Amino acid sequence: MDHGDGDQRLRKGDRIALLTSGGDAPGMNTGLRAAAKVGAALGLEVLGVEEGYKGLIEGRFRTLEPRALDDAARRGGTLIGTARSKLFMTEEGRARAREEILKARLRGLVVLGGNGSLTGARALDGTLCHDGSPLRVVGLPASIDNDLGCTAMAIGVDTAMNTIMEACDRIADTALAHQRVFIVEVMGRDCGYLAMTAGIATGADAVLFREGGKSDEQIVDQVMRAVEAAFARAAGRRHVLVIKSEGVSFDSGKLKEAVDARIAGRFDTDTRVTVLGHVVRGGSPTAFDRLLASRLANVAVRALFEGQTQVMAGWTAPHTGRPSRAPSRHDPHVTLWPLEEVLAETAKMHSGDSEVVKWRVKALSEAEAVLYT
Repeated sequence: MDHGDGDQRLRKGDRIALLTSGGDAPGMNTGLRAAAKVGAALGLEVLGVEEGYKGLIEGRFRTLEPRALDDAARRGGTLIGTARSKLFMTEEGRARAREEILKARLRGLVVLGGNGSLTGARALDGTLCHDGSPLRVVGLPASIDNDLGCTAMAIGVDTAMNTIMEACDRIADTALAHQRVFIVEVMGRDCGYLAMTAGIATGADAVLFREGGKSDEQIVDQVMRAVEAAFARAAGRRHVLVIKSEGVSFDSGKLKEAVDARIAGRFDTDTRVTVLGHVVRGGSPTAFDRLLASRLANVAVRALFEGQTQVMAGWTAPHTGRPSRAPSRHDPHVTLWPLEEVLAETAKMHSGDSEVVKWRVKALSEAEAVLYT
């Protein structure tokens, strides 16, 4: 369909595609369903891209069946698959992706994913459609680590937190029965948000996260303070729960050995390690994640339809020291942020320079001060 001289808005009959990339997150399927339904209501033809940017390079587009989307929306993972593509990081890979976009006659692309996925979306800036107009690209934040800038929550975070909380509650039962120290490692390579929030939710005795900047010795000292507070008093707590983010460089097994060496001869207890790993990624999305994914997708697709591009739909973005933006007219809790700004703020979060991360560390430090009283 030819729109003449650069009309930015999409029209009925135009074709868009949905793509999930990087690590999967509970709620991605819900976001796909909402995006497909909103697109259909606006008169757009909506396709799915199989296996992320890898599938985009290979031109693997598929029709999205409404019934399949309805069934998948209640499950974790992603119906259309996801993959990390090293080829897309090259100019050759992006050139091949642009060729497939032209052949498929796409006018818009919705990307669900984390930092790498949105970086890929940013790299498509300047891509032209078959009619000579620019390809419209919008992003949805989906990452269980909650490590994306310009959004207070990402799709999948709430489900992951609930999974960790349930697992820790179960572990606490056996820890209490045996009077043990349990170190529970959770996901969070570049961001300790899951460990931080799960630590508060579960009443953990110690929380270890990369942003704390502690040395191995300081980490052992922190765990031992928790052990001493629990076991040194006759009426004290008879078990210890330590939550550790995978981003902490001190290996969990070596941490156990160091703690056991300090415990030996002092307390009648020992240490166990549980690595939750990819268990945290799976499971049916919570009600909040389903609502979040649906509302973000609604705003994202409508923004695409209205001709906006290179933006991400963020959920009530936290204060970051910058002037805020007006919320979308379609949802007072969703704001559209330029991808360039999102990625810049995300880089600050990973380096620890973000005001949001500084607040998180401060809040956890204050919470830690009352753990041993």
